[in-house]
Amino acid sequence: MPNTRTNAPRGALVFDMRALSRQAGSARTQQLTVPAPADLQLELVRVPVGAEMQLDLRFEAVSEGVLVTGTATAPVTGECARCLIPLTDTVTASFTELYLYDERPHGSRSGDKHDKHDKNHRHGAREWVDESAEPDDEELSLDGDLLDLEPVLRDAVVLALPMSPLCQEDCPGLCVECGARLADAGPAHRHQDAPDPRWAALSKFDDSETDASETKDRATRRSGAIDLQEG
Repeated sequence: MPNTRTNAPRGALVFDMRALSRQAGSARTQQLTVPAPADLQLELVRVPVGAEMQLDLRFEAVSEGVLVTGTATAPVTGECARCLIPLTDTVTASFTELYLYDERPHGSRSGDKHDKHDKNHRHGAREWVDESAEPDDEELSLDGDLLDLEPVLRDAVVLALPMSPLCQEDCPGLCVECGARLADAGPAHRHQDAPDPRWAALSKFDDSETDASETKDRATRRSGAIDLQEG
């Protein structure tokens, strides 16, 4: 049966794996509600801090550690990338991650003499390792029997957020002339075509040519009238 609760030991996203007993094949599931941590956001969209996130999780013991799979569903707020009005939505993110067993001696903690000895031992061992090999910085480990899900959850949710959220799929955006929201203004929204200011200097030449042409026409007509009178 799924285990449903609203809080996990030592924090909403930290889980105690002692129940699995490191026995490969043992598993348990959890469905719970937790407050969203900070910084689940992109430029235009975010999961509000403390908002209720619905988690559906499965923890399974394997030979190397604990395999966790699950989904997270959370509310989203932000603004439309085209018309900038506020919007609300939900995001669902899926994730699968292996947490390696903590092989430190029982009772040791980060920073104690055992941990320092291990670090020095690993540092010395690296001198015999091919330097061209890429370090595996992506590996996650249990802290004793505790599994901290927050880094995995954070990566999954942020990657699932839309880069350009829209209030509606065919949002027409804003009018480039007056800034009106085109979805509200309607398809009849129009502006008179304004003259390009780059051509303003040439209008004087057009006016001068027009005046000269009209003056020439008047002179021609006057000359013709005089000729008729003399004839």
